[in-house]
Amino acid sequence: MNALAVPLDATEFPEPNVANELLWIALPYVCVAILIVGLVWRYRYDQFGWTTRSSQLYEKRLLRIASPLFHFGFLAVIAGHILGLMIPESWTEAIGISEHTYHQLTVPLSLTAGAATVVGLALLIYRRRTVTRVLERTSVSDKLMYVFLGLTILLGVLVSWYASGIFGEGHNYRADVAVWFRSILMFQPQPEAMAAAPMIFQLHVVAGFLMFALWPFTRLVHVFSAPIQYLARPYIVYRKRESHPTGSRAPRRGWEPSRRD
Repeated sequence: MNALAVPLDATEFPEPNVANELLWIALPYVCVAILIVGLVWRYRYDQFGWTTRSSQLYEKRLLRIASPLFHFGFLAVIAGHILGLMIPESWTEAIGISEHTYHQLTVPLSLTAGAATVVGLALLIYRRRTVTRVLERTSVSDKLMYVFLGLTILLGVLVSWYASGIFGEGHNYRADVAVWFRSILMFQPQPEAMAAAPMIFQLHVVAGFLMFALWPFTRLVHVFSAPIQYLARPYIVYRKRESHPTGSRAPRRGWEPSRRD
């Protein structure tokens, strides 16, 4: 078994059962498969719908505040997940960073990123609900997306509070949730590791994977779009339009010959 997937103390984990195998083996792989197949299908058959359906034209004041808060906060949250789930506890301890020190360094950052994400999302939902022209253009998939996204983020904030000891006794998720996550990535699943985690962590994980399954069928597909071709695109030349390009006579219909300065 790969060393990255080995828990700190496997004797603490419960014995696997059918429910744990369905939740912590089947569900992740099924949701990821739907995500990948759905993205391929959407790109091949609905490229014109591969968009955020921006509503900036209808309202800008709230959007200028809410959008940066949500997007930058969400990017920081993703970075925190990668750091916490992908780097084993033994690695940080090997360079002299104890688990207590690790949490002291990461908890303030995760709480700040989570607060920015929640505030940004709340403002986006408030804007979509109160601005009539934006609300009229809100589809059913948009509403489902906001429900699952909001639920996942809210549970994630509660997880951060629980892990840091703000309420409860605190929890070292790197000893069970992170072990399970890496085992899933390496196709050596250890469902007993996730089954040992507190309920709030399990709910967060289930909500997150269901959101992944819904992802290809919502506006969230724009996350996988990057205008890389713009880096190699030729420059666009803009010319100033003069008020009287042809002297005092009235301009004729059709194209006018270009002038050289």
